[in-house]
Amino acid sequence: MNQLRTLLSALLLGSAVLVLQPAGAQPARAADPMAQRVAACTACHGKEGRATSDGFFPRIAGKPAGYLYNQLINFRDGRRRYPMMTYLVAPLSEEYLKQMAEYFSSLHPPYSAPQPANLPAASLKRAEALVMEGDRSRNIPACIACHGQKLTGVLPSIPSLVALPRDYLNAQFGAWKNGARKAAAPDCMAHIASQLTSEEIGAVSAWLASQPIPQDMSAAPASSVKLPVACGSFPQ
Repeated sequence: MNQLRTLLSALLLGSAVLVLQPAGAQPARAADPMAQRVAACTACHGKEGRATSDGFFPRIAGKPAGYLYNQLINFRDGRRRYPMMTYLVAPLSEEYLKQMAEYFSSLHPPYSAPQPANLPAASLKRAEALVMEGDRSRNIPACIACHGQKLTGVLPSIPSLVALPRDYLNAQFGAWKNGARKAAAPDCMAHIASQLTSEEIGAVSAWLASQPIPQDMSAAPASSVKLPVACGSFPQ
């Protein structure tokens, strides 16, 4: 209960800063004005957006700014549903949301250690095959075809898949599969997730969460990929 009160207090304080301070306002003191304006974000997503240990709130630091901006818009417009996020972003202008996205994209705090997969070898082998090769018989592209050879994302708006908690990956696959999470049409991830079984989703999530963190986590340039499926959040 005390933890919940602390979180709500931080959210209320941070949202007040977000709403009341105009994007172009000059700070009254030397502290980083953007750090103050995103206090509500770090209350859940951790210091500098590096994620928390519970595995539910993902890392937002260092992700492509276009991806972060798209997600803020999706929460605002109801394609993604989480009441606290909707409450925070609803009154903010698109320019303000872009500034927030660019701020977190510019941060590069240390990454958490990979999680052990703890699955049978056969399940992990199947997961690796889906990530690296896909399944043509079911029109499932390889993860690397869209998220880059290192799975560190592609500019300007495709996120990394490594360095994310297993529980978070599981939850997002499930949200796309059951329609709770949506993206701009055509929603490529909703289509892909609908083709995967629950067992495959669990195995892919575990395999991704167990991968070593690349030394260079920067997203690949847009020119490095040609998406195998139409994707509204990454028009080509």
